[in-house]
Amino acid sequence: MVTLKTAASKPLQVNPLKLSQPMGATLAFLGVDGCMPLMHGGQGCASFTKVYLTRHFSEPIALQTTAVTDVTAILDGGDYSIVESIKNIRKKVLPELIGLYTTGLPETKGDDICGVASQIDCPLVYVNTADYEGGLESGWALTCKALIQQLTAETDQIDDNKVVLLPHVSMQPIEVEKVKDFIAAFGFQVLALPDLATSLDGHLGEKQAALSHGGITVEEIAGLADAGLVISVGHSMQASAEVLQQKNSFIRHLHFPHLSGLVATDSLVEQLLTETRFRHPPAVVERWRKRLQDAMLDSHFSMGQTRFLVVGEPDHLVGLCESLYEAGGRVSVAIATVNSPQLEEIKAEQVLVGDLEDAEQMADQYDLIVGNFHCEALAHRHHKGLVTRGFPNWEQVGNQLKNDLLYEGGAYFLFECANVASAHREQLEAS
Repeated sequence: MVTLKTAASKPLQVNPLKLSQPMGATLAFLGVDGCMPLMHGGQGCASFTKVYLTRHFSEPIALQTTAVTDVTAILDGGDYSIVESIKNIRKKVLPELIGLYTTGLPETKGDDICGVASQIDCPLVYVNTADYEGGLESGWALTCKALIQQLTAETDQIDDNKVVLLPHVSMQPIEVEKVKDFIAAFGFQVLALPDLATSLDGHLGEKQAALSHGGITVEEIAGLADAGLVISVGHSMQASAEVLQQKNSFIRHLHFPHLSGLVATDSLVEQLLTETRFRHPPAVVERWRKRLQDAMLDSHFSMGQTRFLVVGEPDHLVGLCESLYEAGGRVSVAIATVNSPQLEEIKAEQVLVGDLEDAEQMADQYDLIVGNFHCEALAHRHHKGLVTRGFPNWEQVGNQLKNDLLYEGGAYFLFECANVASAHREQLEAS
């Protein structure tokens, strides 16, 4: 397939897809047990993020803000706001960790959050996440990197049965869990950083917690450097794996651009077999591979008649397009939120960094959209099919339990796309 790469050419986004770095940082800190994310910025920034994620996950989101204004930012340089906010938090709860991260206002002002953090006598990780740079994916990745840099202790000991999984931001909680279980089936003890699989997976807790509940513990993060193997998923997570290797040069690193579809999952299985020296994968893994192969055959006819528009974060985008391509789907347009080396790997006829205005102008080039809730209006206006994926999805419940990865999730994803494509064609013929 010939792929045309197109960079963003507009001076602004008219109908944006991109989300901010602070939102990615919020999600990452929510993957640490007993953590209080503390957004250093305006109260509106934190309120928007809290409502946004609450609606997507249908769960309460633990989040506090330093409530900086343009006046206080100039008068106190941000130091006072941070210190007072932490005092107020600790009067009510005692977090295992406070995650301090910035927005555009303190970054523009030049607040020294590293200097402030050094004066605070409680467990704290800080990270610079200006919302005028990067996006959701980079905010998550920068936070993961900071957690390792500031919490993980150096060592030269190795536990060959221990694996650290570094998932990208678009992996839903159930997908993190499924990948952890998949690797564990080969005999490994697996820790994920960040780990939304036990914090935002939608389980019914005893009561609403004021802090993040579930996820990797601070103690476990501190001990990550004795893992024999680190597995990063998505280009955005490579830097975090490299930082972990700096804590212990004996750690081996396996990197996967994504874990969607047959070929990518086969690659993971092959690497795990090499690491364990097993002759065959577990029986359940072989069974799901056969089911995915059958799903590819069953969905091929419907997929082959369908032109797809896929939109999302780069690490997510490359995996979705690969799954569709393997089953005979034609991805005519792929739109990424930000630029990334991953765009070079996407199986699509056109790949661009853009927004939904670009998608609207190219409406004659696709039949079905795979993208977030904001694509719904576009689909209705131009009579397109829609498979909802990515952040946000405010129309449906159960986002945290949607699995598109590995053999099992790949089969479910293809069936859903094929069924939506068939129903859409029937609807057009009936009208």
